[in-house]
Amino acid sequence: MSLQPIWPLWLLAIFTLGLGALAAWQLTRPGANRLGWARRLGAVGLIALIGLGPSVEDRASDALLTNVEVYFVVDRTGSMAAQDYGDDGEERLEGVRRDIDHLTRIIPAAQYSILAFDSQTSSQLPLTSDARAVRSWAATLRQEVTNYSAGSAIDRPLEMLSLVLERAAERNPQNVRLVFMFSDGENTRGSGSDPDNIASYAPLAPLVDGGAVLGYGTLEGGQMLRYTGVGEPREGDWIIDPSTQEPAVSHLDEGELRQVAEDLGISYVHRFDASSL
Repeated sequence: MSLQPIWPLWLLAIFTLGLGALAAWQLTRPGANRLGWARRLGAVGLIALIGLGPSVEDRASDALLTNVEVYFVVDRTGSMAAQDYGDDGEERLEGVRRDIDHLTRIIPAAQYSILAFDSQTSSQLPLTSDARAVRSWAATLRQEVTNYSAGSAIDRPLEMLSLVLERAAERNPQNVRLVFMFSDGENTRGSGSDPDNIASYAPLAPLVDGGAVLGYGTLEGGQMLRYTGVGEPREGDWIIDPSTQEPAVSHLDEGELRQVAEDLGISYVHRFDASSL
Protein backbone atom coordinates (compact mmCIF):
# COMPACT_ATOMS: atom_id res chain seq x y z
CA MET A 1 0.00 0.00 0.00
CA SER A 2 1.16 3.55 -0.72
CA LEU A 3 -0.15 7.02 0.15
CA GLN A 4 -1.07 9.62 -2.46
CA PRO A 5 -2.26 12.66 -0.46
CA ILE A 6 -4.99 14.73 -2.04
CA TRP A 7 -3.62 17.88 -0.37
CA PRO A 8 -0.10 18.76 0.81
CA LEU A 9 0.56 16.99 4.12
CA TRP A 10 1.09 20.26 6.04
CA LEU A 11 -2.30 21.59 4.89
CA LEU A 12 -4.02 18.28 5.68
CA ALA A 13 -2.44 18.28 9.18
CA ILE A 14 -3.58 21.84 9.96
CA PHE A 15 -7.10 21.14 8.74
CA THR A 16 -7.67 17.81 10.50
CA LEU A 17 -5.80 18.59 13.72
CA GLY A 18 -7.68 21.85 14.11
CA LEU A 19 -11.08 20.28 13.59
CA GLY A 20 -10.12 17.27 15.70
CA ALA A 21 -9.01 19.47 18.60
CA LEU A 22 -12.27 21.42 18.39
CA ALA A 23 -14.37 18.25 18.46
CA ALA A 24 -12.35 16.75 21.35
CA TRP A 25 -12.68 19.97 23.39
CA GLN A 26 -16.45 20.02 22.87
CA LEU A 27 -16.64 16.43 24.09
CA THR A 28 -15.17 17.44 27.46
CA ARG A 29 -17.55 20.36 28.10
CA PRO A 30 -20.24 19.84 30.72
CA GLY A 31 -23.65 19.31 29.15
CA ALA A 32 -22.27 18.88 25.63
CA ASN A 33 -23.98 16.58 23.13
CA ARG A 34 -21.27 13.95 23.40
CA LEU A 35 -22.82 11.59 20.82
CA GLY A 36 -23.03 14.37 18.23
CA TRP A 37 -19.47 15.55 18.82
CA ALA A 38 -18.18 11.98 18.84
CA ARG A 39 -19.67 11.59 15.38
CA ARG A 40 -17.98 14.81 14.26
CA LEU A 41 -14.64 13.60 15.63
CA GLY A 42 -15.09 10.34 13.69
CA ALA A 43 -15.88 12.33 10.54
CA VAL A 44 -12.64 14.31 10.97
CA GLY A 45 -10.71 11.05 11.24
CA LEU A 46 -12.39 9.76 8.08
CA ILE A 47 -11.50 12.99 6.24
CA ALA A 48 -7.89 12.60 7.35
CA LEU A 49 -7.82 9.02 6.02
CA ILE A 50 -9.33 10.00 2.68
CA GLY A 51 -6.96 12.94 2.41
CA LEU A 52 -3.95 10.65 2.78
CA GLY A 53 -5.11 8.78 -0.34
CA PRO A 54 -4.20 5.17 0.51
CA SER A 55 -3.88 3.08 -2.67
CA VAL A 56 -2.93 -0.41 -3.75
CA GLU A 57 -1.04 -0.95 -7.03
CA ASP A 58 -3.02 -2.96 -9.57
CA ARG A 59 -1.15 -4.89 -12.26
CA ALA A 60 -4.17 -6.74 -13.60
CA SER A 61 -4.26 -4.71 -16.85
CA ASP A 62 -0.69 -5.75 -17.71
CA ALA A 63 -1.62 -9.40 -17.38
CA LEU A 64 -4.35 -8.98 -20.00
CA LEU A 65 -1.97 -7.83 -22.73
CA THR A 66 -0.92 -10.39 -25.33
CA ASN A 67 2.07 -10.50 -27.66
CA VAL A 68 -0.14 -9.88 -30.71
CA GLU A 69 0.52 -6.89 -32.95
CA VAL A 70 -2.29 -5.96 -35.38
CA TYR A 71 -1.53 -3.76 -38.39
CA PHE A 72 -4.47 -2.15 -40.22
CA VAL A 73 -3.63 -0.97 -43.75
CA VAL A 74 -6.50 1.23 -44.95
CA ASP A 75 -7.25 2.48 -48.47
CA ARG A 76 -8.54 6.08 -48.36
CA THR A 77 -8.53 6.77 -52.09
CA GLY A 78 -11.61 8.27 -53.70
CA SER A 79 -12.76 4.89 -55.01
CA MET A 80 -13.42 3.78 -51.43
CA ALA A 81 -16.31 6.28 -51.39
CA ALA A 82 -18.11 4.31 -54.13
CA GLN A 83 -21.67 3.67 -53.03
CA ASP A 84 -22.00 -0.07 -53.57
CA TYR A 85 -21.59 -1.50 -50.06
CA GLY A 86 -24.51 -3.42 -48.57
CA ASP A 87 -28.14 -3.48 -49.61
CA ASP A 88 -28.59 0.25 -48.98
CA GLY A 89 -25.75 1.36 -51.24
CA GLU A 90 -23.53 2.82 -48.56
CA GLU A 91 -19.99 3.94 -49.31
CA ARG A 92 -17.29 1.29 -49.06
CA LEU A 93 -15.59 3.13 -46.20
CA GLU A 94 -18.65 2.49 -44.06
CA GLY A 95 -17.82 -1.20 -44.25
CA VAL A 96 -14.21 -0.47 -43.32
CA ARG A 97 -15.32 1.51 -40.26
CA ARG A 98 -17.49 -1.35 -39.04
CA ASP A 99 -14.89 -4.02 -39.69
CA ILE A 100 -12.06 -2.21 -37.90
CA ASP A 101 -14.33 -1.70 -34.91
CA HIS A 102 -15.27 -5.39 -34.98
CA LEU A 103 -11.69 -6.61 -35.31
CA THR A 104 -10.55 -4.69 -32.22
CA ARG A 105 -13.30 -6.49 -30.29
CA ILE A 106 -12.62 -10.02 -31.55
CA ILE A 107 -8.84 -9.59 -31.20
CA PRO A 108 -8.70 -7.89 -27.77
CA ALA A 109 -5.69 -7.13 -25.58
CA ALA A 110 -3.44 -6.67 -28.61
CA GLN A 111 -1.34 -3.75 -29.81
CA TYR A 112 -2.75 -1.97 -32.84
CA SER A 113 -1.25 0.21 -35.55
CA ILE A 114 -2.84 1.99 -38.52
CA LEU A 115 -1.32 2.84 -41.90
CA ALA A 116 -3.52 4.73 -44.37
CA PHE A 117 -2.82 5.24 -48.04
CA ASP A 118 -4.26 7.54 -50.67
CA SER A 119 -1.95 9.70 -52.78
CA GLN A 120 0.73 8.73 -50.28
CA THR A 121 1.07 6.44 -47.28
CA SER A 122 1.09 7.76 -43.72
CA SER A 123 1.25 6.31 -40.23
CA GLN A 124 -2.02 7.26 -38.57
CA LEU A 125 -1.44 5.48 -35.28
CA PRO A 126 1.75 3.87 -33.93
CA LEU A 127 1.48 0.64 -31.96
CA THR A 128 -0.87 1.14 -29.02
CA SER A 129 -2.88 -1.08 -26.71
CA ASP A 130 -5.69 1.51 -26.67
CA ALA A 131 -8.40 -0.10 -28.80
CA ARG A 132 -10.64 2.91 -28.17
CA ALA A 133 -8.19 5.12 -30.03
CA VAL A 134 -8.38 2.75 -33.01
CA ARG A 135 -12.18 2.77 -32.97
CA SER A 136 -12.25 6.57 -32.67
CA TRP A 137 -9.99 6.87 -35.71
CA ALA A 138 -12.17 4.47 -37.69
CA ALA A 139 -15.33 6.36 -36.76
CA THR A 140 -13.93 9.55 -38.34
CA LEU A 141 -12.34 7.85 -41.37
CA ARG A 142 -12.94 9.80 -44.61
CA GLN A 143 -11.83 9.50 -48.21
CA GLU A 144 -8.98 11.70 -49.45
CA VAL A 145 -9.72 15.20 -50.73
CA THR A 146 -10.75 14.67 -54.35
CA ASN A 147 -8.71 17.55 -55.83
CA TYR A 148 -5.49 16.10 -54.35
CA SER A 149 -6.00 12.57 -55.65
CA ALA A 150 -3.17 10.90 -57.57
CA GLY A 151 -5.16 7.76 -58.34
CA SER A 152 -5.28 4.35 -56.68
CA ALA A 153 -2.34 1.97 -56.31
CA ILE A 154 -2.58 -1.25 -54.34
CA ASP A 155 1.20 -1.37 -53.79
CA ARG A 156 1.46 2.20 -52.52
CA PRO A 157 1.70 1.20 -48.81
CA LEU A 158 4.24 -1.54 -49.51
CA GLU A 159 7.37 0.43 -48.67
CA MET A 160 6.12 1.85 -45.38
CA LEU A 161 4.51 -1.43 -44.30
CA SER A 162 7.80 -3.20 -44.98
CA LEU A 163 9.70 -0.71 -42.85
CA VAL A 164 7.18 -0.93 -39.99
CA LEU A 165 7.16 -4.74 -39.93
CA GLU A 166 10.95 -5.02 -40.13
CA ARG A 167 11.39 -2.67 -37.18
CA ALA A 168 8.72 -4.53 -35.20
CA ALA A 169 10.43 -7.86 -35.86
CA GLU A 170 13.76 -6.47 -34.71
CA ARG A 171 12.25 -4.95 -31.59
CA ASN A 172 10.09 -7.91 -30.51
CA PRO A 173 10.93 -10.99 -32.59
CA GLN A 174 8.79 -13.22 -30.36
CA ASN A 175 5.58 -11.28 -31.08
CA VAL A 176 2.85 -12.37 -33.47
CA ARG A 177 2.12 -9.90 -36.30
CA LEU A 178 -1.28 -9.82 -38.03
CA VAL A 179 -1.88 -7.66 -41.11
CA PHE A 180 -5.36 -6.61 -42.28
CA MET A 181 -5.64 -4.67 -45.53
CA PHE A 182 -8.89 -2.86 -46.40
CA SER A 183 -9.22 -1.93 -50.08
CA ASP A 184 -11.16 -2.31 -53.32
CA GLY A 185 -7.99 -3.30 -55.20
CA GLU A 186 -8.52 -0.71 -57.91
CA ASN A 187 -5.40 0.55 -59.70
CA THR A 188 -5.87 3.82 -61.57
CA ARG A 189 -2.63 5.42 -60.35
CA GLY A 190 -3.11 8.66 -62.24
CA SER A 191 0.32 10.26 -62.29
CA GLY A 192 1.71 7.41 -60.17
CA SER A 193 3.88 4.43 -61.14
CA ASP A 194 3.56 2.15 -64.18
CA PRO A 195 0.25 0.23 -63.95
CA ASP A 196 1.93 -2.78 -65.56
CA ASN A 197 4.59 -2.95 -62.87
CA ILE A 198 2.77 -3.59 -59.59
CA ALA A 199 5.23 -4.46 -56.82
CA SER A 200 4.80 -7.76 -54.97
CA TYR A 201 4.10 -8.10 -51.25
CA ALA A 202 5.76 -11.54 -51.19
CA PRO A 203 8.99 -10.31 -49.51
CA LEU A 204 6.88 -9.40 -46.45
CA ALA A 205 5.44 -12.89 -46.00
CA PRO A 206 8.10 -14.02 -43.46
CA LEU A 207 7.17 -11.04 -41.27
CA VAL A 208 3.43 -11.77 -41.29
CA ASP A 209 1.89 -14.49 -39.10
CA GLY A 210 -1.72 -14.02 -40.13
CA GLY A 211 -4.49 -11.62 -41.01
CA ALA A 212 -6.60 -11.03 -44.12
CA VAL A 213 -7.09 -8.86 -47.17
CA LEU A 214 -10.63 -7.48 -47.01
CA GLY A 215 -12.18 -6.40 -50.31
CA TYR A 216 -14.99 -3.84 -50.67
CA GLY A 217 -17.25 -3.02 -53.58
CA THR A 218 -18.87 -4.92 -56.43
CA LEU A 219 -17.95 -5.92 -59.96
CA GLU A 220 -20.79 -3.70 -61.22
CA GLY A 221 -19.21 -0.79 -59.37
CA GLY A 222 -20.53 2.41 -57.88
CA GLN A 223 -20.34 6.16 -58.28
CA MET A 224 -18.39 8.36 -55.85
CA LEU A 225 -19.21 11.74 -54.36
CA ARG A 226 -16.53 14.41 -54.42
CA TYR A 227 -14.96 15.36 -51.08
CA THR A 228 -13.58 18.86 -50.56
CA GLY A 229 -12.27 18.28 -47.04
CA VAL A 230 -14.91 20.60 -45.55
CA GLY A 231 -18.22 19.31 -44.21
CA GLU A 232 -20.10 16.46 -45.84
CA PRO A 233 -20.00 15.64 -49.58
CA ARG A 234 -22.87 17.25 -51.44
CA GLU A 235 -25.52 14.91 -52.79
CA GLY A 236 -25.22 14.61 -56.57
CA ASP A 237 -21.74 16.15 -56.72
CA TRP A 238 -20.12 13.11 -58.32
CA ILE A 239 -16.48 12.54 -59.21
CA ILE A 240 -16.37 12.93 -63.00
CA ASP A 241 -14.53 10.69 -65.45
CA PRO A 242 -12.54 13.16 -67.61
CA SER A 243 -12.68 10.85 -70.63
CA THR A 244 -16.50 10.72 -70.75
CA GLN A 245 -17.51 13.75 -68.65
CA GLU A 246 -19.92 11.41 -66.89
CA PRO A 247 -19.89 10.30 -63.23
CA ALA A 248 -16.95 7.93 -62.77
CA VAL A 249 -17.65 4.34 -61.71
CA SER A 250 -15.25 2.38 -59.50
CA HIS A 251 -15.14 -1.43 -59.71
CA LEU A 252 -13.88 -3.98 -57.22
CA ASP A 253 -10.69 -5.67 -58.50
CA GLU A 254 -10.62 -9.00 -56.69
CA GLY A 255 -7.72 -10.24 -58.81
CA GLU A 256 -5.36 -7.66 -57.33
CA LEU A 257 -6.60 -8.27 -53.79
CA ARG A 258 -6.26 -12.03 -54.08
CA GLN A 259 -2.73 -11.57 -55.36
CA VAL A 260 -1.79 -9.44 -52.34
CA ALA A 261 -3.31 -12.05 -50.03
CA GLU A 262 -1.42 -14.84 -51.79
CA ASP A 263 1.85 -12.88 -51.60
CA LEU A 264 1.43 -12.35 -47.84
CA GLY A 265 0.21 -15.88 -47.18
CA ILE A 266 -3.11 -14.74 -45.70
CA SER A 267 -6.78 -15.04 -46.67
CA TYR A 268 -8.88 -12.89 -48.97
CA VAL A 269 -12.42 -12.05 -47.82
CA HIS A 270 -15.02 -10.14 -49.84
CA ARG A 271 -16.83 -7.76 -47.50
CA PHE A 272 -20.09 -6.92 -49.27
CA ASP A 273 -22.18 -6.24 -46.15
CA ALA A 274 -22.03 -6.02 -42.36
CA SER A 275 -22.09 -9.78 -41.76
CA SER A 276 -19.89 -11.08 -38.95
CA LEU A 277 -16.18 -11.49 -39.45
